[in-house]
Amino acid sequence: MKSNKVENYKYRPVLFFAVTFLCTWIFWIPAIFMSENMAVVFMLLGLIAPAVVSTVFILCSGSDTLKKDLRNKLIGFYKVKWGNVALAILVFAIIIVCTILLSLVFGQSLDQFSFTEDFTFTGVGIASALVAIIVASILEEVGWKGYCEDSIGNYMNWFWESVIFGVIWGFWHFPLLFIQGTYQAGLMVNPLFAINFFVSAIPMGFIITWVYLVSDRSILACMIFHLFINFMQEKIAMTPETKCVETIVVVIATVIIVIAKKDMFFETRHVGRLLEDLSEQQEASVVKMKDCLN
Repeated sequence: MKSNKVENYKYRPVLFFAVTFLCTWIFWIPAIFMSENMAVVFMLLGLIAPAVVSTVFILCSGSDTLKKDLRNKLIGFYKVKWGNVALAILVFAIIIVCTILLSLVFGQSLDQFSFTEDFTFTGVGIASALVAIIVASILEEVGWKGYCEDSIGNYMNWFWESVIFGVIWGFWHFPLLFIQGTYQAGLMVNPLFAINFFVSAIPMGFIITWVYLVSDRSILACMIFHLFINFMQEKIAMTPETKCVETIVVVIATVIIVIAKKDMFFETRHVGRLLEDLSEQQEASVVKMKDCLN
């Protein structure tokens, strides 16, 4: 018989997003009016918010299954399918190469195949910029993969989950447009660049979901992929115009991935029973471990 805690718990995605936005923007909005050195502190506090909210939601859920699942996703290194992680990194590297080559048609330069000397975070120093990138890669994934994506996916297929997550994830960054020294603020030189950032978040939501699912819902796998994306977006010398071209290439890659993994994105077997599936997986893991010990 399954635990009542598992049966009675219901994911609360709307409440999660409301609390996450509040706990993030309460730091980011004041940062708009601060000096760059002070703003970076508030920016980092906002970046931490999704991970904190996600962890609190799980610890206060009353569901042992959710708690065990978070632990497995965080420290279950055995869950990571390293071949799939390497494939995802290769796919994004190919996206960058194809983007730069395609940008030549629009008058961009081959010099983009080089690394920039600095990060786009101005005024905070290379060390602070690197810390921000690492924190974003690690703690964002704890928040988004710890509770968020599952809370949406429990009610619909992963295709629509990716759409909703991409839209909300992109909008979550909105205040950063007005915080001096951030990557997003640098896009404000042209409204088209800023719009492109939010549009690109939707296909990227699909790719991140793909990495998450093919790695057996491993947060570590998503951290590694997210870190690679952030670093490459910062250090590869692509122009803002080329990053608009990149969105087109990412959309094409997303279509290919969705078609190749059609069953993954459109199956509904997990809908309404994601916690039951997790409980069954955990029971199977215990049995397997006991068999190994015997």
